[in-house]
Amino acid sequence: MSIVVRKAEQRDLASLGRLGAMLMQAHYAYDPHRFLAPGQDAERGYASFLGNVLDSSDDCVFVAERDGVVAGYVYAAMEPLSWKELRGPAGFIHDIVVAEDLRRSGVARELLRAAIDWLRVRGAPRVILWTAAPNEGAQMLFRSLGFRETMVEMTMEVE
Repeated sequence: MSIVVRKAEQRDLASLGRLGAMLMQAHYAYDPHRFLAPGQDAERGYASFLGNVLDSSDDCVFVAERDGVVAGYVYAAMEPLSWKELRGPAGFIHDIVVAEDLRRSGVARELLRAAIDWLRVRGAPRVILWTAAPNEGAQMLFRSLGFRETMVEMTMEVE
């Protein structure tokens, strides 16, 4: 299986929308009170959201192709100092998603490497990401690449 990782282009927006909606659905299934419900326009909305950052110098979306078909993507960005988050400038991986039939095939690892390299070249002193608490498979991958736990998000519904 040959995987090609490259910067996303406008021609990838339908695939990005489909994968983004899949990401939304997975998170909503983890906790429907915390995460947005993927409505009927989720694919179009996510494609539009990612399409708005394709030409940004502070954001990057990479896709992984297998046999010419988009198998996954990663969305990363340079983030400035944040007093709110008590951290200095950092690279941030906002999304990573791989088509279900290609999980555990190395696609996510290659996407993460591309994003981390992109952030390193831009001077990111560290890379931060968030992961859904129940997503143990992703957490194992992140740890294998050197990520460590630094924060725990907690949510309470106010009624």
